[in-house]
Amino acid sequence: MNTVPKQIPLLLEVCLSPKLYETYHRKDAIVVIIDIFRATSAICTAFQYGVEKMIPVAGIEEASAFKAQGFLVGAERNGVALEGFDFGNSPYSYMSDSIKGKTIVISTTNGTQAIKAAKQASQIVIGSFLNFTALCSWLRKQNCEIILLCSGWKNRFSMEDMLFAGAVSDALSQNSDAFKLGDAALAAKYMYQSAQKNAYRLLHESSHKERLSALGLKEDIKYCLSLDKTDIIPVFRNEALINAGLS
Repeated sequence: MNTVPKQIPLLLEVCLSPKLYETYHRKDAIVVIIDIFRATSAICTAFQYGVEKMIPVAGIEEASAFKAQGFLVGAERNGVALEGFDFGNSPYSYMSDSIKGKTIVISTTNGTQAIKAAKQASQIVIGSFLNFTALCSWLRKQNCEIILLCSGWKNRFSMEDMLFAGAVSDALSQNSDAFKLGDAALAAKYMYQSAQKNAYRLLHESSHKERLSALGLKEDIKYCLSLDKTDIIPVFRNEALINAGLS
């Protein structure tokens, strides 16, 4: 009697800091960049409002060079939009029809640093609660190993990024043995399951939430925890982020 061989599950890992990425790197894995407060949320919002391309850069000098060439540039450090640039890191700053069809350069404290750390990955995509369901659906179709890379705060652990990584881990492992979760993915999944009914309450005393609240950015926090505002998947191609549906 012939039997169908059981498919070996794909590895799904959570990397809790860009500093750790080197130890997680696998040449064929998709890397999902996560910076819930606020870079990946801002990027998803910009694509929702029609931006054509975003160029992530790690350093302010590089961002300034693009600005001098006439590019629109978003730049933020320590939660504050930098003077002399067009945007900061708030999703609300990208909610304008004026960005439709434009190319925007972006440099942030954490998110663009994580993209830089993962540049050797075979594929890089942007994840947030704003594109959660679309992202999970897209990831299932790729049939690849996955690394969920949390940007954190200056290479330190951040609860909101782990919460999102846990939500993705939970969604991809539900009713399926397609993925084998690593220990950090399991921990993130259990954290999410314990808090999914009230994520805002879980993050009430988290350091990054307190940091943004002190800057008067409570509305940003709430928006960044909103589910499924867009179905666009920003992917990294040729040094820029584009809509996966158009790649």
